[in-house]
Amino acid sequence: MSQRASIAEAQNAPLFAWLGGLARLAELGTSGYPRPVRRRLAIVNLMAFLIAIFSAVYAGLFAFYGMDYWPLVAANLLLMAAALFVPLAHRINDIAGAILICIAEFVALIFFVRELGHSSGIQINYIIAAAVGFAVCGLARLRLVVTVIAIGLALHLAAWFLFPPAAAKIAAPPELLANLYISSAATTFIIIALIVGYAFSLADRARAEADALLANILPEPIAERLKERPGERVADNVAEASVLFTDLVGFTGLAQKLGAARTVALLDEVVTEFDKLAAEHGVEKIKTIGDGYMAVAGVSRQQPDHLQRLARMALVLPGLVEHLSAEHGVDLKIRIGIASGPLMAGVIGADKFSYDVWGETVNLASRLESHGLPGEIHVSGAVKAALSGSFVFEPRGTVDIKGVGPVETWLLKNDRQESIQAKREH
Repeated sequence: MSQRASIAEAQNAPLFAWLGGLARLAELGTSGYPRPVRRRLAIVNLMAFLIAIFSAVYAGLFAFYGMDYWPLVAANLLLMAAALFVPLAHRINDIAGAILICIAEFVALIFFVRELGHSSGIQINYIIAAAVGFAVCGLARLRLVVTVIAIGLALHLAAWFLFPPAAAKIAAPPELLANLYISSAATTFIIIALIVGYAFSLADRARAEADALLANILPEPIAERLKERPGERVADNVAEASVLFTDLVGFTGLAQKLGAARTVALLDEVVTEFDKLAAEHGVEKIKTIGDGYMAVAGVSRQQPDHLQRLARMALVLPGLVEHLSAEHGVDLKIRIGIASGPLMAGVIGADKFSYDVWGETVNLASRLESHGLPGEIHVSGAVKAALSGSFVFEPRGTVDIKGVGPVETWLLKNDRQESIQAKREH
């Protein structure tokens, strides 16, 4: 059975069908609101449905005990109706449903305690207001939250002092009072635990999303430094590192012919594959500039083989671009430049910050790319000298590089170790 078929079968299972139905109920009346508001309104809806269910159960329970309990039956039915009206209240604004729940619950609970006395324990439910206020009103309305909590506390205390057992309107049997006390305590504990647990899960999810986003923007060691020391400026002098620049030859003209959709699709696939290669080789992507790609090795973490890592990644890129070009029916070549030496690195900006590198080594790598040949890896003499024992080079000759002057450069052609291994396998 295929994975898609297995998923479809699982989604048709009773549990998934039940969860799907519950999700649809929770979303009633929430359309048109932003996602964070919809999530809060879904909590309000689920609480309202729970109140409706328990109110119906209590209405049946009190009806079982006879006509003396008809006020409690009527009150539970009214509370159930108010709870079912909550999704419609969302059409007024995003707090109308929450306010409706609070008013209905506060009034109903004080009425129940007046009828049965505080021995019933129903007033315990007011403690839920301390957690529910934040969950259903949101931190953006802190005054409303404080008001809900204050009213809940006041009514809890009033129920205890105003309605002792002797003042109860209905002389309920001890077993009924005991059951009500147990159910009120259990409901309070469960709802508070669920709300606090949900809040912690949201916080953990938000932290995980923030960490993942930070990891996508910055190298992992830099991200960890920022999290541990948020106010500290990240500025490093790196004695020895390697820098790679690439550019897709003719991409600008091609983009005009392809149109926006195909251009973005092609460029997205190219950059995604480059990112995968960078991760495989332990290379750090710095940024993309249009159709250009910049990566470094040995900057945020010490890597004695930083130049070898970057060279091996570079050797894969021409073939990869050729393959992707054939898939998309276009003719693209890549131009690559690599330099190695000292540089500076750091995080710049406050809101839209970025990790970047500077220095003569960076400038040289960029110039080597721009003075390079399509499909070739253009490197400096220092790169050739460092890698000549394990990689194959061809002389490019002397190139007059802007800002640098005449420089003897080389073309990186192959990895000796991979060539030897390929011959052995052949």
